[in-house]
Amino acid sequence: MAYIGTSPSNGVRRRFVYEATASQTSFSGSDENGVTLTYVDSLYLDVFQNGIKLKAGDDYTATTGTTVVLAVGASADDVVEMVAFDVFSVNDSVSAKDGGSFAGNVGMGGTLAVTGVPTFTGRSVHSGGITIANAGQIGSVGDADAMAISSSGVVTFSQAPVFSAGGAGGLQLLFSQATAVNAASIDIDDTYINSTYDSYYVVGNMRPVDDAIQCYLKLKSSGSIVTGSKHGYDLTNLGDGIALDAGDFIKLNRSTVGNAIGEGVQFNFFMHNVNSTIYPCHISAFWRQAYTSGVPEGGITSGGFISTEYALVCNGFNISASAGDIDTHSIKVYGVV
Repeated sequence: MAYIGTSPSNGVRRRFVYEATASQTSFSGSDENGVTLTYVDSLYLDVFQNGIKLKAGDDYTATTGTTVVLAVGASADDVVEMVAFDVFSVNDSVSAKDGGSFAGNVGMGGTLAVTGVPTFTGRSVHSGGITIANAGQIGSVGDADAMAISSSGVVTFSQAPVFSAGGAGGLQLLFSQATAVNAASIDIDDTYINSTYDSYYVVGNMRPVDDAIQCYLKLKSSGSIVTGSKHGYDLTNLGDGIALDAGDFIKLNRSTVGNAIGEGVQFNFFMHNVNSTIYPCHISAFWRQAYTSGVPEGGITSGGFISTEYALVCNGFNISASAGDIDTHSIKVYGVV
């Protein structure tokens, strides 16, 4: 077993050799090699006389740390030898070759360079911020490039960021369709409108194929458009007051909608209580339309399921023209955190 001593300059073992005079019992000071006798602990001291190991306590005493006293005086020219071992403890260090782990805190006065992949099982705190390489990525083990940061500082998410409940609010982009043509309707299903959020925000544009149509917003439940007298709405034209309407579907226009370039409907609306079985799903919409003469109108629609249908869970919506298809449209759907 290797010893790690307290005096590395003298090695792990110190040897003292004396040539006795007649009847000499006490040995101390410099030996034949000019080395001064010293030992830390008598339990770590071996004494030999003419090569024979002596028994501590019976043949000699060693209590001072600097002197060894024989019980019986030596003969002239006897060789008395002491071998002292340093007191040692197990080295508490991590191998530079094989590695290991630290049980306590580790402080760095300089730069820590890591060539492998560092793994942190607990929260990592960086009071001075984090700097990553140009075009570097940040992510989990299963999605290593969840967030990419370009050399110009632009942050790109591979997945839409999610805000935790009770944290800072915001809008979670769930669906985006920049431009689509020749569609029967704009149909959003329970992939996007579901129990994840109870409120949603929608913004979009629609221009019909046919001229002079109505723009209908139809709510869905159990995967299908709800028909019959289950929708209700109030429509306010910003130009001339309130017009009360009621029907199977919610309108996002006042006069008819034109199909020329620059006409159509631009809308945004909030959906509330989509999962509630106590309050009916509610829509509050702002829209701007241009009818067949190209004249624009703006309005507000408040609608949703009627009060007797409060238990209907809304899991989607459909936007369509009262006749014909949709020529072009764009839409974005956000979950409200």
